[in-house]
This record gives sequence, structure tokens and C-alpha cells, in this order.
Amino acid sequence: MAFNTGLSGLRAASVDLDVTGNNIANASTVGFKGSEVQFGDLYASGFLSGATNAIGDGVKVQSVNQTFGQGNISFTDNGLDMAIDGDGFFILNNDGEVRYSRAGQFTINKDGFVVNNQGMRVQGFQADDDGNLSGVRGDLMIDSDNLAPRRTTNVASQLNLDSRESVLASSGTRIQTRDFAPNESTGEQNFTITYADGSTSTVNVPAGSSAREIANALSQEEDVSASGRTEVLLDGSGIQADDVLTLEGVDFTIADTDSSGNTLTTAERVQKLADDINGSSLSSINATVTSTGELRLISSRGDTLRLAYQDTNSDGGAMAFDDGTALSNDSTNPSTQVGEVSITLDGDTQLASAAVAPSTTTILDGVTPTAFTSNTFDPTDQGTYNHATSSTIYDSLGNPHVMTQYFVKEPTTSASQGNAWTMYVQVDGENVGDPPNSSGEPTMAQYDLVFDEEGNLQSIDGDPDGEVLISNWTPVDGNGQPNGADGPRLVSSGGTTPIPDPPVSSNFVIDLGDTTQFGSEFAVNDQSQNGYTTGRLSGLDVSDAGVIFARYSNGQSQSLGQVSLATFKNAEGLSPVGDTTWVETFESGQPIIGSPGSGTLGSIAASSVEESNVDLSEELVNLIIAQRNYQANAKTIETSDAVTQTIINLR
Repeated sequence: MAFNTGLSGLRAASVDLDVTGNNIANASTVGFKGSEVQFGDLYASGFLSGATNAIGDGVKVQSVNQTFGQGNISFTDNGLDMAIDGDGFFILNNDGEVRYSRAGQFTINKDGFVVNNQGMRVQGFQADDDGNLSGVRGDLMIDSDNLAPRRTTNVASQLNLDSRESVLASSGTRIQTRDFAPNESTGEQNFTITYADGSTSTVNVPAGSSAREIANALSQEEDVSASGRTEVLLDGSGIQADDVLTLEGVDFTIADTDSSGNTLTTAERVQKLADDINGSSLSSINATVTSTGELRLISSRGDTLRLAYQDTNSDGGAMAFDDGTALSNDSTNPSTQVGEVSITLDGDTQLASAAVAPSTTTILDGVTPTAFTSNTFDPTDQGTYNHATSSTIYDSLGNPHVMTQYFVKEPTTSASQGNAWTMYVQVDGENVGDPPNSSGEPTMAQYDLVFDEEGNLQSIDGDPDGEVLISNWTPVDGNGQPNGADGPRLVSSGGTTPIPDPPVSSNFVIDLGDTTQFGSEFAVNDQSQNGYTTGRLSGLDVSDAGVIFARYSNGQSQSLGQVSLATFKNAEGLSPVGDTTWVETFESGQPIIGSPGSGTLGSIAASSVEESNVDLSEELVNLIIAQRNYQANAKTIETSDAVTQTIINLR
């Protein structure tokens, strides 16, 4: 009996020595988790036998458990080294076999995969070409290809325009034309422009042109700017409920009752119609009701207004022009309306005109020019604008270009109350405004900014969105020739916002929604855009969430993937298979996989590794204890042998 007891003790002590020695041997192994031996005593007993005088039969090793306590985290020089601070295991693909590890010494193999020292691929959540992470898990791969360029489609300008700025003055003359009907046969108009040096230029405007078309034609000339205005006056005394007024292709149904269900009078119906027009998408058209009950429609751009009227109930409802002409159901016929053009001549520039048969009437008959003082903008003259700011934008080939925004304080008017500015935009010093027709040259991109009494941007060209579309920019090279990048898509050709994704033109949006006009110095609080040139991979970074970011030579960074972690309900049930890795067993349960920092999973420490959690001082003490245990059990066998020898020697 004593021999068996001592022998079992020797076996147990030997296992304890082996485990302690293995812990000491791996005291410097990254991600290693120390083990401890658990013993149990042995007793011989039979069925229904009592145990009051039972004598033990030695000891046995019940289990060898690993302790998954946190090891110290130490810094390394490898950007892909990772340490888990908290619970969790890295997930490794070992040629199809899934393994789990705490050792985060990773590198990149020849195929671009992130691997450990044994070539096992690190698993993580994949990212698409734009760097957006998905929930799809696979082998993490570092794409070393150049980052493709991205064209600019959005520029965000957060500025402050100083409300204390003065209006910059310049002189000239203004001409307000006589009222005319855009569709009347006035004949072809020839305008002669005479400049200060005596040179002249002739502007030809076809017969029947709208006020806007005349203004656009004149604005093409140097030192000349013009704007058009068109007005229609309608008699609404005969309108009936449910009849339809069509204006510029938009239908407006005549209301019968108000929101409370009360029947509207004829005057109230006209007012309701005006309110509906002002609240529609026709932002350039304003509707008012005169003191005599007539509906006045004004196009601030000078377009020829297209109207039609439908008597839907055949009840005799009618709407007519102020001259008595019936408003027909043909929207292609603009009928009677009045237009006028405001012309501004800078400096000593003068304007004259002559009519061509069959008519001898010109829109300048009886008009007298008036002198004025204004702030005509010239991008080459710093005295004509209050402030300017430039930023770099990129075309579809990744070529950089300089976009410049100029800001001019406008004179106080009854409408602006001193809160009006004009923004002009050029790219590489060239105009980018839409032409008056599809075949014309780019014009100066000009936008009217109006601020409220608290200094916040109220509207741009009457639009409260705070955005402008640049739709006539042709990217050019250093010689001023098109460089092969995508060109513009004019508004007249379908250019619109938001910019399509993927974009198909050079169009981009300038967002001025956060621009202010406070009583402080001009400041560029933020100026950003979403384009960039091509870039080479210059480095890798890993976040606390395990996201691997690629840094490129163009200053951009993009996520390539995210390391995934796994945890188990019973980590002690994992089976060690060497190379500081474990595999799943029935005892461990199935893995719970997620991103670092989520749930109970720990975070990632980049450029760091987790050291072995073995405490050398404790293990050396355990080594002494195991040695003593071994010696003591050997003494038990020795003593038992001596007693047996005594019995043998009895004679």
C-alpha cells in the first residue's frame, strides 16, 4: 500500500514539475497563458463499505488548467502588432482550420494577407472600395495598390463675412428700357456699345427676344451687365373653383374653400392662387394681388411667361389679360405681357441702338441714362471685391485645380437691408458660369447671398438651401487646353443636384449653409472638399476598435478592414494545440464573434503585444515545492522498503 501511495505522489509531483517547468520555459512567449495542476486524493472503497477507517491510496492529477488572466502589454515597433486589452481571442485561418490566439505578432505575407509567425491568416470584417466596413468576415488583406483619384463633387465653405465692411465704389451709367412685349414684332435690335477709347461693338438681338435673352446678350460685352424683368397682369374676376391655371408647365387648381371649409370669395380665390404660386417650385416668379383685385406675375429673370387656363367644369370661368385678351388653353402662346431690361454701363461706356424693318421702335426710345456709383467686380482688381479665398479641387483624373471665391458687399436696398453680398467663382482664373445658350462661352459664376438680421445665411439667389451648382467647368492643363478629364454638364443639358453617384461630369456643389455675416473679421472657419489626387500606400495604423487604416501619400486614409475577436462561455475548455493557439471543443462552447470593444470583448492596443501572464517568482517557488513533494514521496517509498526488508530479515 505505502509503495502505491508514494508512487502516486511521485507521478503527481513529476506532473507538477513538468507544468511548472513549461510555465517557466514560456515566461517570454507572447500571448502565452500559464497552467496550473489540480490534484485529488485517492481512497479505496467498495459497494456499501464504510469509510470511517478508510486509508488513502495516494493522489492523482485531476486536471491541468490554463489561466487566462491578462498579461502585461508592451510597446513594439511593428505597426501591425496588436494586443488584446480585455477578453477575446484573435481568429486565425490555418488552411481552413480555425484557431484562436492571444499572440498578436502579425505581418503581411507575399500575397498581401495579414498573418502570424506561422503563416496563419488573421480573420476580420471586410471593407469595400470606399472603406466602408461590412459584417462579412474573411481573411484580412492589405491592398498595396495606389489609391485611385477622386473628383471633387462637394465643397463646404464655412466663412464669416464682416458685416462692418463698406461697399466698394465705382462709377457708370444705368439705363432702364421702356416697357415692351417680348413677343411683339419690334424687329431685330442692334445695340452699339461705345467704349472710353472710342472703339465700338455691336450686339444683335433677334426680334421677339425675351427680356432675359436681351439682358444675356448685352452682358456678354465688356463693361456691360444687364438683367431682365417680365410682368403679366391678369383679371381674375371670372375665375371659378376647380379651374386650372398652368404657369410654366405647373398646374394650379383654383381653390373653392379654405382650410376650415369656408367657401372663398372671388377675391379670396385670387389671393389663394397667388399664395400657391409663391409657395411652388417656380422660385423666380413672384405673384401679388393689386388693390383692384388683379393678379400680377413677375419673372425676376425676365423669362417670357407661358400661361394657360382651363375651364374644367365648363361653367364659364375665365381669366383674361389686363388688356382684355382672353387667356387661352394654349401654354405655348405667351400672349400679352410686359418686359423691361436694366442695363449697367461701367465707366465711360455708352449704349445706342437702331431698329431694323419692319418696325422702327426700339426698347430705348425715350429712355435717358442715369449716372450711378456701384462696385463692379473685376477678379484682377483687388479694389473691386472685399474678400477672396482659394482652395484646391480635383478633376476626374486627380489633377489639382485652384477654385477661388470672391465676395463683394452690395449696396443697401429696401429688400436686403444691408445684408446682401455677391459671391463670384472662378477655377484656375477662368469663368465657370452657365452660358445664355448651350453653345455660348462660360460666363462669370455669380450668386446673390442674403443674410438675416442675426447674421445667418437666408438664401442664395432666392434659394434657402445654401448651395450653388458649378456646372460649366472644363478642366484644362497648363496651356489652357482640355486635359482629358470629364467635362461639364450644363443645367440646360440636365446638370442638377444632388450630384449623381458615380459622378459623370466635372460639376460640383459649393455648400455655404454655415456661412455667417457677423460683426467680426473675415474668417475662413472651415474649407473642405471631398476630392483627392492618386496616392501611394505610405503606412498603416490600427485603431482601438481594431480597424486597420491605410495612410497614403496624398494625405488620405482609408479603412481596409477590422480585426474580429471571439470569446467563449468557458475559455478554460479550449484545447491548446501549440504555436500559442487553441481550438474550439465541446467543453468551451461555440465562439461569440464581434468587433473589438463591443459587448464583453476587449479593445485593441496597436503596436503592442501581450506578454506571457507567467509570474516567474511564483513559478520558482512552485518549483521548490514540487521538488520537495517529489523528495518526500521518494522518502515514503524508501521507508516502506526498509520496513519490508526488516520483515524479510526475521528468522
